[in-house]
Amino acid sequence: MKIGKILIAALAVSLFGMIIAGITCGWLFNWVYKLEPINVWKPMDGPPGLAFQIGSFLLNVVLAIVYVLLRKGIPGKNKLTKGLIFGLCVWAVGMLPGMFSTYAFMTVATGVVIYWTILGLVEIPLKGVIIAAIYGE
Repeated sequence: MKIGKILIAALAVSLFGMIIAGITCGWLFNWVYKLEPINVWKPMDGPPGLAFQIGSFLLNVVLAIVYVLLRKGIPGKNKLTKGLIFGLCVWAVGMLPGMFSTYAFMTVATGVVIYWTILGLVEIPLKGVIIAAIYGE
């Protein structure tokens, strides 16, 4: 396991996530956070703080390690296809159950749950591609 490549992949995925979040949640689709009920959101005067960014980086390290552990068993003819399939699998087994539970048990607008689910369907496979491109086969 190449720790340096894992850390670089996690950093790249973290930066990608920050950019996507800024464009989508922070600007283009920020209206979804105005759907009732709005009392579920913590007040924010700017982007998430350092603690959130560190936590996201550590979770992306875990994501990259999981890719490394599973990469030989992921179907696909090349590393980018493997990364895409890995990301789709993570979305299917990670995000979908979480979004279903959020919809079923939490007071969050249905529009937000749908938005997060679709955003994840785009973002997580791309994160898989980034990790695969950096780590390789």
